[in-house]
Amino acid sequence: MKISSLQKARYEYSPKLPGMLRHGISAICVKEGEETQSVADQETIKALFPNTYGKKEITFEKGENTSEAKKQVVGVILSGGQAPGGHNVICGLYDALKATNPENELYGFKNGPSGLIEDDYLIFDDEYIDEYRNTGGFDIIGSGRTKLETQEQFAVAAEVCKKHGIMAIVIIGGDDSNTNAAVLAEYFAANNTGVQVIGCPKTIDGDLKNEDIECSFGFDTATKTYSELIGNIERDANSAKKYWHFIKVMGRSASHVALECALETQPNICLVSEEVSAKKMSLSQIADYITDSVEKRAAKGMNFGVAIIPEGVVEFVPEFSKLIAEINELLAGSKADEFNALPTWKDKYAFIENGLTKESMDVFAILPEGIQQQLFLERDPHGNVQVSLIESEKLFSALVADKLAQRKEAGTYTGKFNALHHFFGYEGRCAFPSNFDADYCYSLGYNAFMLIQYGYTGYLSKISNLSKPANEWVAGGMPITKMMNIERRHGEDKPVIKKALVELEGKPFKYFEAHREEWAENTCYVYPGAIQYYGPADVCDITTKTLALEQGE
Repeated sequence: MKISSLQKARYEYSPKLPGMLRHGISAICVKEGEETQSVADQETIKALFPNTYGKKEITFEKGENTSEAKKQVVGVILSGGQAPGGHNVICGLYDALKATNPENELYGFKNGPSGLIEDDYLIFDDEYIDEYRNTGGFDIIGSGRTKLETQEQFAVAAEVCKKHGIMAIVIIGGDDSNTNAAVLAEYFAANNTGVQVIGCPKTIDGDLKNEDIECSFGFDTATKTYSELIGNIERDANSAKKYWHFIKVMGRSASHVALECALETQPNICLVSEEVSAKKMSLSQIADYITDSVEKRAAKGMNFGVAIIPEGVVEFVPEFSKLIAEINELLAGSKADEFNALPTWKDKYAFIENGLTKESMDVFAILPEGIQQQLFLERDPHGNVQVSLIESEKLFSALVADKLAQRKEAGTYTGKFNALHHFFGYEGRCAFPSNFDADYCYSLGYNAFMLIQYGYTGYLSKISNLSKPANEWVAGGMPITKMMNIERRHGEDKPVIKKALVELEGKPFKYFEAHREEWAENTCYVYPGAIQYYGPADVCDITTKTLALEQGE
């Protein structure tokens, strides 16, 4: 494999650990805190997790290690979508394991949870691990989205662990993956398998967070990568002065990515899905909001601008959500085959018109034809519209163009409008991790082994005080059940980790809200540039604007 000069340089980077983890394994002890309870539905969650519910939060401190000295065989799984820093979680786990006892072993199960079920694995050694230090991606063992949720799967997983003498499994993933980790931990505990399960919080979307988990790994790198690109586009827009750029960024269920990118780059427009939902905004109202900015800037001779659109914003528009629900019902069961058999879009349009309510048809009718057709693309496994396939950036630019045409006819708008479209998604998921993510992830992995060493199960590896220098970070763990509630999923009540949405009363949104009118009308762009690895600390080691604002920095 050929490697770049940057990759060679990143191999040499030594990730920073929290101060209490720098004393050596033998000088780390545990401080237990209060017993915990789930964020909601306490009695139901307690009944579902009788062996792992209500455990105490813990913090690691400097002191004598009182854990039992024994050979450890550990398995690790990468689960779900990629996020920068995942490799360093495994490296930190491996280094801690080997520092405790060189005879310890780390199994990597390939291609996600399915690797555990299929007994598809490799055993890490120094040479293999060293190729992946401080690099992006999940290619060290691959990832997958197989869910561990059936008794049959759990039984197979237990047998695989028994076969290899595996005493603990570390699952690196997002909210669904760590929900699976909690369920697996409960099964192992209930059946006295002796196998521990530890989770690590991963997702670039930033929605796996709470009072204990300040930030999921990958968010820092991904948003800095997107912000670099958005800053480049802003500079291009300010140079050419003739294009409005509509940029969709990842974040289907929450707008943390969009908001952070807006805080970093100060675009003219940034939609926040949670605000759209709270204000019950219609597509027309959103389009008017963007159009107002276009018109005001045009009046100053600025026929250019930048708008950031969260990936899942249309799902937060009440009238659009109602339309989606009706379409799902319209094409339920065999009706989908009937629809697909119609020969032309005109025939299909008539079918749709006959099947939707007037209110939903009014919404459907204002959509560009391309977007209309996207709503009827291949369904997901549950027969529903794949909202993530909707090109919302093109939807809003088309709606804005229609609004501007109306205003031009009314004589209130005399400018020019030319739209360009972008989607920043995969560009950020496997980027070289920032110094923050390299440090944070290595700490999460190292810390995960300490949780294993002290016999904890059903816990999430926890590193906090993240807005401070790494030496001041605090390491510990929290029961995964503390983050859980009951939600309706596919017609069933399921225990799941509660997603963290953008808080409209939170400091990051309030800062954005206080400045967005100025940004909308004027050119206040900030050009963050590329992720910095070497140089002054105020360039290389800064946290996200979101984390800094949340922590009062």
